[in-house]
Amino acid sequence: MFANCTGLPCEQEHLTSALDIAIMSRELIKKDMIKKYTTIWTDSVRSGSFGLSNTNKLIRFYQGATGLKTGFTQQAMYCLSATAERDGVEYIAVIMHAPGSDERFESAKLLLNYAFANFTLTEPAPDTAIPPVEVKLGESGYIQPVLVSPGKILVKRSELSGLKRELELEGSVEAPVEAGRELGRLSVSDASGRVIYSAALVAPQSVERMGAGRIFLRFLRLMLTGKA
Repeated sequence: MFANCTGLPCEQEHLTSALDIAIMSRELIKKDMIKKYTTIWTDSVRSGSFGLSNTNKLIRFYQGATGLKTGFTQQAMYCLSATAERDGVEYIAVIMHAPGSDERFESAKLLLNYAFANFTLTEPAPDTAIPPVEVKLGESGYIQPVLVSPGKILVKRSELSGLKRELELEGSVEAPVEAGRELGRLSVSDASGRVIYSAALVAPQSVERMGAGRIFLRFLRLMLTGKA
């Protein structure tokens, strides 16, 4: 619970948790501008007469470090929100109430090392191509569904081989079809059957319904040739 806007413990009711810090850190690192400053190791001000060093030692000594913020008060002791990125995935380690400055950095390194060693990103999409869906009476006979959120998912490395992808698609839909209409779902489950990812498969563009004239011509062609 925040009782002020500074985060300083001047209010008895002012409390926070590692989860609170992690959530705030996650929002901050979404902005590339933040990392332009948090990754600076040394700089100077006053025309170079006064030097500054980053209090986050991980920036210099930990591979992939991107930030983020150190802190110290008598009540909270030595704290750190550490962020690091490797191979397209970024993790956050929050340390609070460490007895010393070095301890917070070592603890953060242990957490980050564990994350990089035990987790990885994988594509949720199935190995085979997603089949198109038939559009009855449409200007186009088929439409190719796409994932509404095609990003990668984070999984334990040990569970990669046991992941199961299930595809549920409409057999056919009738025109008109609006862009964004849900045509099915893709779900990913772990070895225990727990669903760890689920996303809609949608129409990427609209398909208009054929006019009466074209419907008649298609019917006539079907009667004469057996093909629509």
